[in-house]
Amino acid sequence: MPRRREARDKVTIIDIADAAGVSKSTVSLVLTGRGSVKSETRERIHKAMDALGYVYNRGAANLRNSDSKIVGLVLNDLSNPFFAEFAIGVESVLQMAGYVAFMANTAESIVRQAQVMRMMREHGAGGIILCPALDTAAEELAWADTADTPLLVAIRRLPGVAASTVIPDNTAGSARITRHLLNLGHKRIAYIGGMHSMVVRQDRFLGFSGAMAAAGNAIDPGLNIESMPTRDGGFSAMGAALALPDRPTAVVCYNDVVAIGAMLAAAKRGLVVGRDIAICGFDDTSEARHVSPALTTIAVDAVGLGERAAAMLLERITNPDAPATTHIGPADLVIRESCGAYHHALQAAG
Repeated sequence: MPRRREARDKVTIIDIADAAGVSKSTVSLVLTGRGSVKSETRERIHKAMDALGYVYNRGAANLRNSDSKIVGLVLNDLSNPFFAEFAIGVESVLQMAGYVAFMANTAESIVRQAQVMRMMREHGAGGIILCPALDTAAEELAWADTADTPLLVAIRRLPGVAASTVIPDNTAGSARITRHLLNLGHKRIAYIGGMHSMVVRQDRFLGFSGAMAAAGNAIDPGLNIESMPTRDGGFSAMGAALALPDRPTAVVCYNDVVAIGAMLAAAKRGLVVGRDIAICGFDDTSEARHVSPALTTIAVDAVGLGERAAAMLLERITNPDAPATTHIGPADLVIRESCGAYHHALQAAG
C-alpha cells in the first residue's frame, strides 16, 4: 500500500486553478464559499482538488494531525435499524478511546456522501468510517491512497479502494438460510430486495443461487425481484411475487427491513406468514425479534461489526503505515416463526 503523502499542503490553489482551467480567484471563491460560481465550474474545481489530494484548511489545523480526536461516521441509511445498531458499536469503542464520532446520514446519495466526507476531512477528522451509498465508485475514494485521513469501509465492500474493510459473511449467511428453507421442503423460493448494482446484493444472491443449485433447484428469473432495500421496496417486490400465477412458497429477503415490508404485503393479501408462506430476512435487527410473527433471519451482530470497525480504524490512526486489512464477521441462522419451521414440526409430529 502506498505511504501516506507527507507534503499534501504543498499543493496550492494555483495548481488547482491550472488543473481545473480556471483563475486563482475562482478557486478562492469556491474554497471560501464567497461569491457566485457556476455549479459546473465548482464541480470541476472540486474534482481537481480530489485528484491533487488537496484539503482546504478552514482554521482547523490544530485538529488536522495524528492527535485529532474526531472520527467521521458516514452512514448510508440511518432509517434502517441495522445502521443505528452499527453506530452504537462504533461509538462505544470510540468513547472508550477518548474519541468523538461526527456522524452524517447520506440517505443513499453519493452527492451528499462526497460533500460530508470533504467537510470531515477539511475540519480535521482523524479518520473516517464509511458505509458507502448506493452506486459509490472506487475512483470517488481514490484520495484514500495518499491522504492523511485514514478510511475504513464498512458493510458494503468496495473493490479497488485502499482502505480496511469490515463486512458480514453475506454469501455464507444467504446460503445458510436458503438451505434451511430447502430442508423445510420448499422448492419455489423467491429472492427479493436490493438492487443488482449493490455488491452486498450480489454476494447474498450468490449464496442463495449456490444453495439452490446444490439442491438441484432451478431459479425462476421471475422470482429474482429487485427493489430498494427499504420497507416500501419489500412491500412492492413481494406484491409482484404474489401476483405471479405460480407464486413462491418461500421468500429470502435482502435484509430485515425488506422482509418486514414483504410480511406486510403478504398479510394484506390474506396470507398467514409462517403457515401459508415462509419469509426470511438478513441482519437480525431488534425489529426482527419484535414483529409478529417473529422473523427468521441471519444474525450478523451489527453492534459487534461497529465495534470492530472502530477498533480497526483506531489502529490505522495509530499506525498509519500498517497495511489495509479485512474483517468478515459471522452470519448465523436464527430460526423464528416466519419461516414456518414450528408449523412444519407440528405437522410432522401430528
